[in-house]
Formats: sequence, C-alpha cells, structure tokens
Amino acid sequence: MYTKVKSLSQIEIVESLAREIWTEHYTPIIGEKQVAYMLEKFQSQQAIASQIDGGYEYFIITEVNKSIGYLSIISKVNELFLSKIYIKSTERGRGYARQAIQFVEGLAKDKGLSKIALTVNKNNLDTIKVYKKIGFKNIGSIVQDIGGGFVMDDYEMVKNI
Repeated sequence: MYTKVKSLSQIEIVESLAREIWTEHYTPIIGEKQVAYMLEKFQSQQAIASQIDGGYEYFIITEVNKSIGYLSIISKVNELFLSKIYIKSTERGRGYARQAIQFVEGLAKDKGLSKIALTVNKNNLDTIKVYKKIGFKNIGSIVQDIGGGFVMDDYEMVKNI
C-alpha cells in the first residue's frame, strides 16, 4: 500500500526509514560521513518538507500495517523523475521494488508522462541489476557536486512506459 505523505508525523516516518535504510545500505558504498551529510541535507524532516513544498510527492510503502520503505517522485518535462525508492533490507527480494515501480508507472500515466527517469550510484550494483531487470536502460553518467566536499557519482537510467 502506498500512502501519500502529507503530515509531520508521516514526514517523521520517512526520516526514520531513511536513516535506517541509508545507514545500512550506503555506508559500505559511499562511507559514513557522506551518508550522514546526505541524510541531513536531503532526508531530514526540514529537507523532506521543503521538497514536498517544491513539488515532490513522497509515499510511504506499507505491508501488513508496517512501514517497509518509501519513494519520492517529481514531474518534469516529458518524464516522471523517481527521486527515491528505498525498501528495508529485511523486506528486499519479495517483489516490493517491482510493485513500487508499477505504482510509479501508474502515476506517470495518470500525469500523461511516458517515461520514468532515475539516478543510481555507480557502485550500487545490486540495485542497478534490479532496475535493468524491470526495464530501465542506462543512458549515461552524471556527477553532481552536493556540497560538503561530496559528489554523487551516478548513472542515469530511464524506462519508457
């Protein structure tokens, strides 16, 4: 089930999920310091609220009344950008990512958009495999300076729907 984030208590749930998932998943990939920096900059309550005010939509993913992950999207010219999609490690491999992508495809169609785009860390190899398996294609590299002496070194991937 996907619940659109509208309240402060829901933002707090997303922040908590982000801290748990990012710390576990990204620390081996980008290191503890960059994870802490990115959580504060992009996934704190204030950052999430600001993103929502700027047009991003966040959804909490729940299964049997427990929060297992979240996703975030924003409409851009001719595409829906999937900014974030994260599932707790204990829930991975159960089809939730595929279901979430289907949900996002439905949102894109509802908005009259025929493409979903996302970025993924170049060293996030298991996630890249999942994206390819569900129809995303790598269209190139993108390096973004995010401040604090850190960069995001990603692949841009797209899926036509």
